Amino acid sequence: MADTMKSDISTDALGADTWTVAGRTFSSRLIVGTGKYKDYAQNAAAAEASGAEIVTVAVRRVNLTDPNQPMLMDFVRPDRFTYLPNTAGCFTGEDAVRTLRLAREAGGWDLVKLEVLSDPKTLYPDMEETLRALKLLVKDGFQVMVYCSDDPVYARKLEEAGAAAIMPLAAPIGSGLGIQNPVTLRIIIENAHVPVLVDAGVGTASEAAEAMELGCDAVLMNTAIAEAKDPVRMAVAMKHAVIAGRHAYLAGRMPRKLYADPSSPLAGLI
Repeated sequence: MADTMKSDISTDALGADTWTVAGRTFSSRLIVGTGKYKDYAQNAAAAEASGAEIVTVAVRRVNLTDPNQPMLMDFVRPDRFTYLPNTAGCFTGEDAVRTLRLAREAGGWDLVKLEVLSDPKTLYPDMEETLRALKLLVKDGFQVMVYCSDDPVYARKLEEAGAAAIMPLAAPIGSGLGIQNPVTLRIIIENAHVPVLVDAGVGTASEAAEAMELGCDAVLMNTAIAEAKDPVRMAVAMKHAVIAGRHAYLAGRMPRKLYADPSSPLAGLI
């Protein structure tokens, strides 16, 4: 009976803990990518194992329209997942805006992810171009989730310009270095009025949990799963890490102390 009650409590707590972006509500707080897998079948298996409801799609790199070649939609089905077209590989605002307009023509998508990169070596976001492109896309009717640096000032500017979500990096794209600046991420989270998602740099499950413990609304990753030795198993690990980190954040961690504090009271010892 006790085990059943514990299970019910856990299920109820998870079921009630949703998040919303651009008027769309989701239960899973893990978003996964659709690149770097050995094939679409492995990609689909990992996406299913992750429990994700949103997948990012690099419009310039993934086949969405040529029926003579393997198509992502045949494996990672759009009736199962919400597609989030992104502008991976774009280095100017014009390229990013053009890419997302083509995505909207191809699939009718208006919830999109914007990234404008500064250089091929670091893939660090060009924030000036990102902000400029965001303003154009918002004016064009898009709901834009924005990949950005972990800069609280630019995060505020993006939100003021109409971003649907702020997506600061944990570390450079594909680096697997984990969260490098938890302090600035926490500042962004505490001051934002839109969802904040860690995007890029997470390498393993403990780092996904850390992002959630900081108070992020969700975590986005691709390489951490796709380049694991066993992508499907890593997808399962990431699913549980995000859930655990979210529960830890909601529970509130114990205070840090300089000295020991006994688990049992010292008074009344035999």
